[in-house]
This record gives sequence, C-alpha cells and structure tokens, in this order.
Amino acid sequence: MKLPELKIGTKVATVPIIQGGMAIRLSTARLAAAVAESGGIGLIAASGMTMDELRYEIRLARSLTTGVIGINVMVAARKFSEIVKTAISEGIDLVVAGAGFSRDMFGLGKESNTPIVPIVSSVKLAKISQALGASAVIVEGKEAGGHLGTDQSIKSLIPGIREAVKIPVIAAGGVMSGSDIVELIKLGADGVQMGTRFAASEESNAAPALKEFYLKAKAEDVVVINSPVGLPGRAVRNPFAEKIIEGNSPVDSCDACLKHCKQNFCIIKALIRAQQGDVENGLVFTGEYIHKIKEILPVKEIFARLQAEVEAIN
Repeated sequence: MKLPELKIGTKVATVPIIQGGMAIRLSTARLAAAVAESGGIGLIAASGMTMDELRYEIRLARSLTTGVIGINVMVAARKFSEIVKTAISEGIDLVVAGAGFSRDMFGLGKESNTPIVPIVSSVKLAKISQALGASAVIVEGKEAGGHLGTDQSIKSLIPGIREAVKIPVIAAGGVMSGSDIVELIKLGADGVQMGTRFAASEESNAAPALKEFYLKAKAEDVVVINSPVGLPGRAVRNPFAEKIIEGNSPVDSCDACLKHCKQNFCIIKALIRAQQGDVENGLVFTGEYIHKIKEILPVKEIFARLQAEVEAIN
C-alpha cells in the first residue's frame, strides 16, 4: 500500500504522520524538524515555554527544515492565547490545541489564515470544530498518552467522526506500526498522529535517563492519573505516579500556569522533572503501548521502517 499525502489548509505533508506535541520540552525544534524533513508534520510543544523560548524554537526549526512545522499547546494553559499569537507572528504553519477546547482560537487562526487543529474525542466536538473553522481535527482515543478525553478506542471513534465531518481527520492513540497506520486509514482517517514512538527517538529532547525508562516500561506499568488540568492522564507507573493515585502527591509552589487548576500537584514542574531525567519524582506521560518500543531510533529510521511496513501490506 502507498500512503496518501496529508493536506491541512495549504500545507501538504508527503507522509500522513503528525508527530505529537509532547510537553514539557520533549518536542522541541530538533525533533519537529527531523519529522518535517522526513515528510511528516513536526510539532513543537509550546506549553510551559516562555514566549522568547518559543520564538527561538520556531526559528531554529525553520533553519533546519523547509517542511511543515506546527505547535501543540494546552487550551488549559493560562497563557494559551499569548502562545498562539506568538507562534502565528513567527509564521507557524499550524496550531494544534488539546487539553480543553477554545472557540476563540479559531478567530486567531482566521485573521492570519493559520490552520487551527483541535484535538477532539467525540462526533459532537468534531462537528463544532468544523463549524467554527477548524482546518482538520485530531481524534484521540483512549490509547493516547497524556490527557485523555474519552474511554473509547480510536478504532471505534474514527468511522463516526469521518462520516460527520468533511475536513481531514487524523487518528491518534496507540499508533506504533505501519499496520496500525493502514488500519486507521482504511477506517476513514486521512492520517495519524504518533507521540510515544517519537518521544523515544534520538532527536527527542528527553534526557537519556527518561529514554531508558521508556524502554524498560511494561504493559502493566501504564496507569491513569488525575491531572490538575481536570482530565485523566495516561502515564508510566513510578513513585510519583503512585503518590498521585494515592492522593499523597506533593504540591509545589504554584506559578498559576493553568486557567483552572485542581492543585493536587504542579503538572508543569512534574513534567519538567521527568524531561530532565528524574524518573522517580517526575510525571512520565505515555501512550498505552509503550511496551512495544524496543529501541531508541533516529526519526529518519522510524519513518523508513513505518513506510516499509506499509508497503508490505496489500
């Protein structure tokens, strides 16, 4: 089988793969650019970055590739609008928004003709997104890492959403192989988003200790925690995750980074600790099938293997 191109707005990816925007600072310019150079769409995870840092990462990515570069940002972030406006002012190709839903973001995109791509998990929200001007929707199933909006499998969500909207539909959650990509496209997806596989890549900005932690994770190590954002989140079991589950997680000093926070712990600080390699005291978000990853590979090799697997399927 040959994979189709993925067109979002005026931007075209020759390979219909979006790299998930993994915060904090896992998905920076180097990873996003490597994905874009391989023909996919690379995302810089903007949540938790200062505006100067975001500008630097976008400009660095631009210097490394002529491919499609976007940002991913949490709607729940207090500086959500400022982040989107900053990225748009830097000429970002598209904005992916998750961990909440904002009607205002579509207006920001319309002014600059920047594609806005919300992450949704229901037919209702996909239809609302299309009506408000979304250029595409990323549909996340229960298999996804990080914040979850549903308990339904991605395979059960795609057909109904494909039928409900005319804009591109990108499937996310549990995509690890070429056969996964083919199955989702046959169900109606125009492309896929892959996060965990790229978190465990050479170009990922995760500390070496975190990448090694990924490789050691078993299927039974994957748990769901309650995030301060107000959504469940999928993570790898470690001492910190166990404290959250037990309700004993430490509350760091609060920087008021979220619009509404449950204050059971500081998610920004917890994710930063993990990104920097503190796998005991950090929050390690992951997709459901992390145990399928056996080695850390360059992005170029990940793409080559995926495409070879796809081409082997009739």
